[in-house]
Amino acid sequence: MNFVALCGVYHTLRPFNVINITIFTLMALTCPSGYGIVSVMKRDIYQKLLDWKSDSRRKPLLLQGARQTGKTFILKAFGGNEYENVMYCNFEEDPGLDQFFQRDLKPDRILTDLSIYYDLKIRPDVDLVVFDEIQVSNRALNALKYFEERRKDIHIVAAGSLLGLKLSTPGSFPVGKVNFLALFPMTFMEFLDGMGESRYRRLLEKVSKPIPLSEAFHVDLIDLLRQYYFVGGMPEAVNHFAETANGRETRQIQEEIIKSYIMDFAKHAPSSDIPKLTLLWDSIPKHLAKENKKFVFSAVKKSARAREYENALIWLEDAGLIHRVTAAETIKHPLKHYADRGCFKVYALDVGLLGAMSRSPIKLLAGGDRLFNEYEGAFVENFVAQQLMAHFQKPLYYWRSKGGKAELDFLCEFSDRIYPLEVKAGINPRSKSLRSYDMQFSPPVLARSTLLNLKKDGKIFNLPLYAISLLPELVTQASR
Repeated sequence: MNFVALCGVYHTLRPFNVINITIFTLMALTCPSGYGIVSVMKRDIYQKLLDWKSDSRRKPLLLQGARQTGKTFILKAFGGNEYENVMYCNFEEDPGLDQFFQRDLKPDRILTDLSIYYDLKIRPDVDLVVFDEIQVSNRALNALKYFEERRKDIHIVAAGSLLGLKLSTPGSFPVGKVNFLALFPMTFMEFLDGMGESRYRRLLEKVSKPIPLSEAFHVDLIDLLRQYYFVGGMPEAVNHFAETANGRETRQIQEEIIKSYIMDFAKHAPSSDIPKLTLLWDSIPKHLAKENKKFVFSAVKKSARAREYENALIWLEDAGLIHRVTAAETIKHPLKHYADRGCFKVYALDVGLLGAMSRSPIKLLAGGDRLFNEYEGAFVENFVAQQLMAHFQKPLYYWRSKGGKAELDFLCEFSDRIYPLEVKAGINPRSKSLRSYDMQFSPPVLARSTLLNLKKDGKIFNLPLYAISLLPELVTQASR
């Protein structure tokens, strides 16, 4: 039985209580009925869903995220484990659902009709309603406003792979009437859980000072980081690699995911933008393979101009397929007011998919440190952008000096300070840019992320790449 079908019977299997999935996304399930194997994938967003459920100010929830990041899996696991019943409505699989929202947007009438359709009555506070792929129905999206106003007792979650595109359209969602959560590809911390290496996650989460880890632990974490660079964080790829350690089959999964994204271009994008989307998407590895990774439209197509391709680039951004990192010359709060929107870099949503797009050799998985240095360190920068976005969910910026002679990979706004972050692929990092930044702005600490162990050397604080999620706490500690 495939997983989508299996999720449909999950609720009826709960009495067997095969495994406690309080903080897990269900991937497959075994029970005495003989439905398959037990395999679960831990996701950090589960705790946020629990917080939403118990929040006294709870509103209908919109869960955003690119396709294949695990939204449906986590919602079905959450609903099956935390509620007595789940009404799962998928507007893409069943386009006829839209008819229930055409007559009016009265919550009681909609619930009554859906209860008849699914033969399942939804009870306040104990049952969950899931509207999946809700971007297909604009009326259903707008109905969330009335659920918030008139039926606060109904727990309702809406999700969509291209929901970001719908929300970017004026008047397409109920402003102030919903809560938001975003799901990204699995972070390196989640990858450790998925690979059965939660001990290392626990080790890292206990770190509170820039003191080197045991060398044995450091070497193991570097090896796991190398695997993450290849596998990435797409749940299906992680789950398959954890079970089989088969790099070739994992790459096939990544290629299938990429094909599904390209199919979305043709299915959901304006027809005039489809060729541009394909060109932009295909150009990402080419841009990142350059020493100067600034995004240049003429590199997409010789005659391309920014104004002709900007809408297509925004489409990719709203669909969650890329992360844009914008340049800033002036280091003041908030950075968004001093950023140059015309000068930016573009990274893929997932480092594993970037490897598949660039056709990096599978043998690099066992190639020592070669993988870290491939494509001018593109995997390293993409990895850091991916982790920063998933953990902190803030716009990304980098520093570029006037005249462009020096630049640093990232600027991180934490609390009331802006910390420079340099990213290096190797263990012999030297940078004129970091010194140039120090001379101009004299920050209390200079953060650098490399393959070196934790340490502080004067103003320079080195954070291992595998510990990038610890940046806010440790850089604050290092600046004291």
